Formats: sequence, structure tokens, C-alpha cells
Amino acid sequence: MTALLVTAAIIATGGANVPDPGGPGWASPGLIGGGGWPFAGAPLTPDEAAGASYLPDSSVVRLADGRVRLIPSGGEAPITVEASDPRVDQAIRSDSAWLAQGVVPTGGAAPAAATGPALGQHEDYRDMAARALLDLRLLTRPNGASLASWYTKWRYCWPRDSAFAVAAFTATGHPSEARRVLRFLARAQHGNGMWAARYNPDGTAVTDGRAPQLDSVGWVLWATWFYRAQMQSSSGELRDLWPMVRRGADHLARSLDAEGLPPASSDYWERDHRREEDPRRPTLGVVAPVLAGLRSAADLARARGENGKAAEWRRAAQRVSDAVARQFAPYGYPRSPIRGGLMDTSVTFLAPPFAQIDDGVTAAIADAQRKQALPNGGVLPGERWSGTPDVAWTPETALFGLNAATSGRTTEAIGRLDWLAAHRPTLGVLPEKVGPTGKQAGPAPLGWTASLVLLTLSALEKPLPIPPSG
Repeated sequence: MTALLVTAAIIATGGANVPDPGGPGWASPGLIGGGGWPFAGAPLTPDEAAGASYLPDSSVVRLADGRVRLIPSGGEAPITVEASDPRVDQAIRSDSAWLAQGVVPTGGAAPAAATGPALGQHEDYRDMAARALLDLRLLTRPNGASLASWYTKWRYCWPRDSAFAVAAFTATGHPSEARRVLRFLARAQHGNGMWAARYNPDGTAVTDGRAPQLDSVGWVLWATWFYRAQMQSSSGELRDLWPMVRRGADHLARSLDAEGLPPASSDYWERDHRREEDPRRPTLGVVAPVLAGLRSAADLARARGENGKAAEWRRAAQRVSDAVARQFAPYGYPRSPIRGGLMDTSVTFLAPPFAQIDDGVTAAIADAQRKQALPNGGVLPGERWSGTPDVAWTPETALFGLNAATSGRTTEAIGRLDWLAAHRPTLGVLPEKVGPTGKQAGPAPLGWTASLVLLTLSALEKPLPIPPSG
């Protein structure tokens, strides 16, 4: 029993910080799809993937022997057919048509100062973006449950990850998918404004003893605002989501203590808050999303003419902002607000595209990147990470890239994208982790990384909206 509790306590960033007892159940180079509705997917085995490749702009796989592996329209199980089978062309047309409904971002023009590989990466970027989009679609169930990945303990919907899927679908011109995920989240929300830590694909909450994670509320509010801001939709279009926004923002505003901080909670590390350097106070991974969420909700309320709520949530956001300035800024924005506190990637949550540029935060981001850097070119989730010390995490690497892209540091963003593009496994999907030798070390595809890469590429093409601070 003790061993099980220890294992449960170190769940982190959409997956486990320890391998499955029976071996890596996530071992797969990608998913098989095939277009049509409802979109269905299934993992491809490593044996099937040897010498295989995706047919362009599709989730249809050509095997090494020339035959094709796909899920036919309306089906749920993959089949293997000859390349001449008419279902192959039908599936490819369906996938390609869906991509064409929106935009496959390539990052725009490389900066004039860039040299070397960055100048020739646009085709790689387009391939990576198309694959990320198709994988996000396969990971999003018809009911709107957006799964972290397809395997074992990753085959769940985390509201945090889902919020980023909403933003990625929105930024790339796929609003119907974004709305579907938002409506799933609205249905799943508790009456008190919170969400469970994660959900089964059918929408039922996972009851494994994990406490709700407060940062999820902030992320969902931000994603709802992002959808409205990016799509330039009317407030009436999101009328059915307003109760979700109101419950979530009210919960955040009422949760603040006398200092203006929300309660301590697990964040995107999914670690028991009692194990933090300062267990009494929330981490930056909680505080920053709460701030972004309250600012987002206040602007949504303003757009609806709900002036009372807009003012209430702006005041709450200002209290959080003041608390950050008093308790985190003097120490350089560490994970926990203490002198000498360790840095982690959540410092990016206080910066574009979640907040306006601040010179002190920008300096702290540079400090965090330096302290979390690995020889393989990626980053650890945090300074002196308690997990495997030489394995890079792609969501954290991509978050630094997203911040660089939205802050005007284009060359830095391209460097992160180059690394992510170069460290995809066999079929080109984005994995959760990369080992010291550059090999896949976690499940692939990972929805959160796919979303972050799409947002980064989109940000290099045109500015992403940022929640107003006042």
C-alpha cells in the first residue's frame, strides 16, 4: 500500500514520473486514423511502424510492405488494405479537407539574422504542425473529451491540457473542435466551479483520490476568453458557456486569502502541495493561471455587459497581481515564494501569451531556462527536478518556445521548434519526453505538446491575444 501511495504522489505533467511495473505501455510511434465522422484513432505498434510513414496530410499509414493501415470512415478498428483500395483515397481526402478548413501554421518567415538549419525548417514545421493537428483531432473524442495521449495512465482528459487544445484548435481555424471541448468542460464542471483532476473518455470523473487542481480553473477561463478573442465571436455565441465562466471565476475570487493568494493546490506537476518548498502557500504554477483566468473572466464579463462581475473579478485579479509582486517578484519568481526558491517553467505563465511583457519576468524566464537546461537541448520541468535527471520534457521546452514567440524573441523560438522537430520518433509525432540520447522516453503523441507547438507556430505568423490586465 505504501508503494502505491508513493507512486500516486509523484504523478507529473500528464503522466507518471515512474514507469509502469509491466514496462512502457506507451511504446508507440503514433496513431492510426482515417477521416470521417466520428473521428477514430488507434495506436500503431512499433513493429508495424518499422519502415512505415504517414501518407501526406493524413493519419493513414503506408506500411513497409506497401499496404496501408487505416480506420475506415464510420469504423473504430484499424484495417490493412492494398494501396489501391478506394477507402485509402477517401480517408486521405477527408483528413486533408479537414486540415484545409483551417490553417496549418509554418511559423512565417525566418528572421534575417538566422543562419544554418533554421532557414530550411519550414517544410519540417508544416509537417510537424499538420501531424500535431491531426493528432489533436484523433485525441479529441466526439463528446469533446480531449485526451492527454492514448496509453494507460495518459488516456484521460485533464482540464488543463484540454484548455490548451481549445486554444490550438482556435488559433488554427478549427472552431467547431474548440467549442466541442469547451462544452465538454462546461458539462463536467462541478457546481462549485471546480473540475476533477482528470476525466475518463466518457466524461465521468476519475475517482483515484487526487484532489482537484486549482490551476485548471484558471486555464479553462483563459481558453474560453482566447476562443472569443481569436474568433472575434459575439458574446451571444458563448451564452451557453457563461454559467461555466461565472462559476469558475466566482470560485477563484472567493478562494483568495487576506494576502490575495489562492489556497495551496497541486498544479501542472501534479505533486502534492505538501511536498513543495513552502507547503503553506500556492506555487507559481497555481497563482499565475489563477491570475490569467480572473483577467480573462473579467474581460468576458465586460463583453457581455455584466459590469458588476467584470469589476468584481478585476479587483480579484488585481489582488492576485499585487500578491505576486510582493511575494514572488522579490525572489526572482521561483516556484515557491521563498528566498533561494527553485525555478520552474511556470514563470512563463506570467508572460505572453498569458500576460503582458514585464522585464522582471522576462529576466526570470531566462534564469529558469538556464537552470533547467539539459545537454540534449531540452529542459527539465524545474530546477533540481526530482524525477529522471537527464530526460527532457517537451511541454516545458515548448512553453519556453511559446513565450519566446509571443515576446518577439523569434530566433529563440525557432531554436526550440527546431529541437522539437528533430526529436520526434519514427512517424513524426510529438512525444512527452526525450531521453539523453535523443530517443523517445514517454508517450507519443502528447496532446499538450501538440497544442503548444501549434500555438508557437501561430504566434510567429501573427500575434496571439493576451488577456487585458486592467
